[in-house]
Amino acid sequence: MEPKTVHVGLDESFRPLPSLYLAFLSIWFLSACSWTINTYKNRHFRANNLQWTLASVPLIKALQLTLSFLFWYSCFHLQICSLWMSFGVYVTGILFQTASFVSFLLISHGYCIMCERLSVTERRSTAALGCVFYLTLVGYRASVPYFTVLLLLNYFISFYVIFHHISQNLAVLREQLAFIEDEDVQAMHDAVYTKYIMFKKFQGAMQIVAMAETVIYLNVDDSSENYWLRLLVREWAQFCIFLYIGWTFRSQDLAPRFSVMPTTKSKGDTMVPPIYSIEMDAAAFKAFSRHEWHIGVPTSRSHDKSSKESVLVIIQHPNAHRLSSTTSSSPSTSPV
Repeated sequence: MEPKTVHVGLDESFRPLPSLYLAFLSIWFLSACSWTINTYKNRHFRANNLQWTLASVPLIKALQLTLSFLFWYSCFHLQICSLWMSFGVYVTGILFQTASFVSFLLISHGYCIMCERLSVTERRSTAALGCVFYLTLVGYRASVPYFTVLLLLNYFISFYVIFHHISQNLAVLREQLAFIEDEDVQAMHDAVYTKYIMFKKFQGAMQIVAMAETVIYLNVDDSSENYWLRLLVREWAQFCIFLYIGWTFRSQDLAPRFSVMPTTKSKGDTMVPPIYSIEMDAAAFKAFSRHEWHIGVPTSRSHDKSSKESVLVIIQHPNAHRLSSTTSSSPSTSPV
């Protein structure tokens, strides 16, 4: 089937658009390439799953800008405006906004920061919010009646969920920092403090995103004369926000023990992982049956190299609760 094209006379105020789209395409493409390469080089970090998720955002944006540039370039220089090209710009623009908000939701939940993976409830709520956000954007862009109200309601719910989870994570990290100070467990201080600073920066970035989205949807100026200027401001704002968030959560060698985290979030008492450890010989470990203790690692005492007897080090699972009581036969704990 032949692609549908339209031959029209264009407003000269749109002539700067091909150059603008090409410039931002170059910026976003370089950002996407550098992000992908950095994520691949640091793929051994546990937080790498979050980095791959975030890497999809600049890739989708680069695709949208590519289609936008081709559309406007063909309109002005070939006198042909492709309907299918404009539809591609429409779809990729919605995908970009949806992927952005899903990424924000994942970060606010603490994915790969506070826990290795989200719980079933968190995954379902994130998927549901993403789907509803996508559908309301489709209706809003298609000028379907009442979808403006639905989109504003969806923005309100999404931002509420994001800020609520950020506040919860900050409260947990403050409790952990206070616990570290009280118990004098300095081994985890740098890691917990690094996570706290990352969430504080993300909270500030999301406040800027909320204000920017409000300004965009309150702007009633639809004139074509300064459309290129509004486009320039909007694209620069998007790029700066994502550059800041991407730099904050980039793949890097963070504080020691940063990757020590529970598999999923615990609804019980908050605990700093790992706080306690047990050392025992192989015979004691064979009969050890407590589920609260996570892993046995064969090792040797560094301070006594002449000793040939191996020791099993048991590390408490970060998700475990404190034991209310211990039996006389169980080994005693000692701070790490």
